[in-house]
Amino acid sequence: MKKNIHVVGAIIIDNNKILCAQRGPDKSLPLKWEFPGGKIEDGESAQEALKREISEEMNCKIEIGEQVDHTVYEYDFGIVHLTTYICKLVEGKPKLTEHVAIKWLPNNELSSLDWAPADIPAVEKLSGAFNVK
Repeated sequence: MKKNIHVVGAIIIDNNKILCAQRGPDKSLPLKWEFPGGKIEDGESAQEALKREISEEMNCKIEIGEQVDHTVYEYDFGIVHLTTYICKLVEGKPKLTEHVAIKWLPNNELSSLDWAPADIPAVEKLSGAFNVK
């Protein structure tokens, strides 16, 4: 039986552009694009986990807004439950610590990247009628 992995992703919006992060070549899903975030630890809420992960991975602080999507995707390494939230930067600028690249794209250009499968439903919502502010 595959392990359930609960993760959160930050859809960080700044100047009408969305932060996209590229996974490293040595990680699972090498070089795929994702919304930054990570695993929810025992005893953490999704929002607490997201703030901690962005602080650790990007060296910045965010404010978390509305939930965009919840996706369940079965990979070979486990079943990922990804919840994504609209976020805005409140302190610092994202720095590369875990990822090999970041891009700021308008929502209508998100589909130009090679996204991790679990992130695709949120990308599709953001690319469509979703109002990015």
